[in-house]
Order: sequence, then C-alpha cells, then structure tokens
Amino acid sequence: MTIKAVIVEDSRLARNELRTLLKSHPQIKVIGEAENGKEALALIPDLQPDLLFLDIQMPGMGGFELLEQLEEV
Repeated sequence: MTIKAVIVEDSRLARNELRTLLKSHPQIKVIGEAENGKEALALIPDLQPDLLFLDIQMPGMGGFELLEQLEEV
C-alpha cells in the first residue's frame, strides 16, 4: 500500500531533509510540496493526499490554521 503525502514547509532546506528521510520509507510517496499555507490550500484538494507533513509556524498561516481551512481532514 502506498501512502500519498504532501509536505508543507516554508524552509526549502527542511523540505529537502524531510524528503531525504522519507526515502527510507518506500511506502510513502511525496506527491506534492508547498512552501506556505496558501499554496497548500490550492494543492491539497486536487492531490487528495493521505498524509500531510505540516510546519506548525509559517508566515501568514501556520499548520493548525491550514487544517482549520480544509473541508476534509
């Protein structure tokens, strides 16, 4: 079973590190990335991920605020 994941993180270095760490978990496939909450709100409904890796503190909209904006969690 493949788990589709989206990474939402404002730091490029942190996104790269997370992608590197996830390589040891072949069952998790990163299908998208966003560097802020606004980008994530546009991606998530289209991609329908099973898993979100969210940065809690991002400029404009943090991870918890993003979750509140989603219709389905």
